Amino acid sequence: MSRSFHIALALAVAISGLFAASTHAFADRTSSKGAVFVMTNAADRNEIIAYARSADGGLQFAGKFSTGGRGSGGTTDPLESQGALTLTEGHSLLLAVNAGSGTISSFQVSGHRLFLVDTQPCGGSSPIAVAEHAGLVYVLNAGGNDNVAGFTLTHSGRLRPIANSVRLLSSNDSGASSLAFSPDGQFLAVTERLTNAIDVFTVQAGGTLSTITTNPSAGAVPFAAAFDWNGALIVAEASNGVSSYAVSSGGTISAISPSVPTLGQATCWHVIIPDGHAVYTSNAGSANLSGFTVGTGGALTAIGATVVGSNPAGSTNLDIAVTADGKFLYTSNSGTGAVGAFAIQADGTLQTLAGADGLPATAGFNGIAAY
Repeated sequence: MSRSFHIALALAVAISGLFAASTHAFADRTSSKGAVFVMTNAADRNEIIAYARSADGGLQFAGKFSTGGRGSGGTTDPLESQGALTLTEGHSLLLAVNAGSGTISSFQVSGHRLFLVDTQPCGGSSPIAVAEHAGLVYVLNAGGNDNVAGFTLTHSGRLRPIANSVRLLSSNDSGASSLAFSPDGQFLAVTERLTNAIDVFTVQAGGTLSTITTNPSAGAVPFAAAFDWNGALIVAEASNGVSSYAVSSGGTISAISPSVPTLGQATCWHVIIPDGHAVYTSNAGSANLSGFTVGTGGALTAIGATVVGSNPAGSTNLDIAVTADGKFLYTSNSGTGAVGAFAIQADGTLQTLAGADGLPATAGFNGIAAY
């Protein structure tokens, strides 16, 4: 063999080794640590953008995955909802709404990769949010007759409509924006922005719902709903407050902490950390986040000076997600085309991380999920 061949071979081996080392380093950094998913809501082809999450909370673009449906398009928060993208417990499945085609999609989750399993009609029109508990799925439909519709979800991700599960909301122009199951699966709560109401349904045998119980909201424009670990219903209000409620067996609610000020602007979205002891709100108008501890009885207490973290000015941070280990929080920043990232500190404040950018700004993105 010639000397030049040996040199070429040595270079090839060296380059191959460097590539393998680089690939191995990336795998070590990202595999099995977690992922963040953002939905484009594009009118021609709805997609999920995936980011691999490292142990330090950093994000690495990992690909795009088609939902098999169409979004609504638009610019900033066109769905006006929380929960357009939802991970099931154990983060093995991801659910997405396709507002433009009137369908919902399910994916199997493998690390930061998604595999489309099923796409089904939503049981109404313009689906904007979806919630899941123990294989029971309900989708919130905001077009035509505002309603919720139920499905069963198999372990593999197949969606099956539940007969006679559709329930109308209080009006056909309610401004419904979110829905959430209680931790025991007994209740499904729905917020109505335009009627200042919170609907509660009791979940019945077979997955159907009771008749609606409509309750007045303690604060104006209830937007996002979620339950804490002890069953208190926590609602973020676009009037820049957050309230907590006790839910009775009949579906009526009573305020525990009514409309506690967030000290932010355009408060709409919120997330409860996995252990249920703190809630963070996303304040789009002021590009910041507010934090509150949640007491055992559901009482809300501001963390520090209330505003505990900030995105860059003009971020217009919308939906919000927290990782399964409760260490990191991410926001969908419509105004700058970025994903805001924060580390949750021991005192409840948020430390700003690098996040991810390069997304189209004001492009109609809606929905974020993380684990």
